[in-house]
Amino acid sequence: MPIDYKFQGWLGLSPDAINKMQWGAFEPKKWEEDDVDVKITHCSICGADCHMLRSGWGQTSYPCCVGLEIVGKVVRVGNNVKHLKVGDRVGVGAQARSCLRDDCIHCSADRPNYCPENINTYGGTYPNDIGKSYGGFGDYNRTDSRFVVKIPEKLPSEYAAPLMCAGITVYSPLRKHNCGPSKTVGVIGVGGLGHFAILFAKALNAHKVVGISRKNSKRDDVLALGADDYIATDDGDRDWATTHANSLDLIICTASSANMPLNEYLKLLRYGGDFVQVGAPDNGDLPSVNAFTLINGGFKLSGSAIGSPREIEEMLHRAVEFDIKPWVELRPLTDANQAILDMEAGKARYRYVLVNEKHVDA
Repeated sequence: MPIDYKFQGWLGLSPDAINKMQWGAFEPKKWEEDDVDVKITHCSICGADCHMLRSGWGQTSYPCCVGLEIVGKVVRVGNNVKHLKVGDRVGVGAQARSCLRDDCIHCSADRPNYCPENINTYGGTYPNDIGKSYGGFGDYNRTDSRFVVKIPEKLPSEYAAPLMCAGITVYSPLRKHNCGPSKTVGVIGVGGLGHFAILFAKALNAHKVVGISRKNSKRDDVLALGADDYIATDDGDRDWATTHANSLDLIICTASSANMPLNEYLKLLRYGGDFVQVGAPDNGDLPSVNAFTLINGGFKLSGSAIGSPREIEEMLHRAVEFDIKPWVELRPLTDANQAILDMEAGKARYRYVLVNEKHVDA
C-alpha cells in the first residue's frame, strides 16, 4: 500500500549528538499487519533520550531518532489490528515490541516489559531483517499495535505524552507495592519521574509523601506538588539519615547517580519496607550496598521497568479520574536541540513536551 507521508525526524548520528541532531529521513521497520502508523503531534523529552544520544547505556545504533513519550493520531492500520482505527488518538511508550510467545514466562503473564526480547521504541533492531525502531522526535512513528494505547478523551495530549514513560515508570511500582493509606512513601529525585511519583502517591491516598532531593531549591515545588514533607540531603540537617531513620514504608528512587548516598537512603526504611530503583545511570552503575544495612534493616531492594500496555491503559484512565496535572512546558519540535540542552542542564520543570506544530491542527 503506497503512503503519502514521509518518515523524517531529528537524528542523532554519533555519541556527541547532544545539540547536534540533524533533521533527516529514515527508513521505518518493514510494514507488518499488526502495525499502525502514527502521525505525531506531541513527544515529551525523557532522560533516556539524553542517555541514548550519547551512548550512555551501551553503544547506540546510529542514526537514532529518540523520543519514547509519543502521542498522535493513527493514519494507517494493519489488517490484524482490531482495537484501533484511523483517526484514533493514541500513545506510544518506551516499548515497541516483545516476543509475545505463549511460552515466554513474561509475555504469557502480562508483563511483556520484562521480556528478554524487548525492542525499545527507538534504537532497537527487529529480527528477520524487519529493520530498526525510530522514536518520536519526528513526523511519523511505526509500532506494533499491541504496544499502542488509546488516549482517554478527557486527557490532554501534553499531559498524556509524559505519562507514557515517566508516568508509568513510577505508577507501576506504586501500585505493585500497594501505595495507599497504610504507606508512608518517599520519592528520591524530583525531576520528570519524581514529580509524577509525588502526584500519583498522593492520588493513591498514601498516608504521607516525602520528597527527597539534594538541594533546598526544590522544596517549594515539591510541597506544591502535594508532598507532605521534604528532605534536602546536601542542605540543612547533616544528620538527615538519622533524623528520619525508620520513617518510610516505600521508597521510589528516580535518581540516576552512581554517587548517591544509597546506604543512607536505605536507613530511612522501616522494617519490611521496599526500596524500588527506577532511575538508570550511565553504564548502570549504582553505589555498593553494605550487607549489614540490608541484614539489620530487614527491608527489600528491587527494581521496576516501565509497565505493560494494560498497566499504561489503567494509568491513563486513573490520571483522568485523579485529575493528574503534570508540570509541563511546551516547546516546538523545531527547538529539539535546544530543548535537549536545557533538559541536560536540569532546567525542565518538570517535562518538556515537543509539539509538532505541522500536525497539531491537521
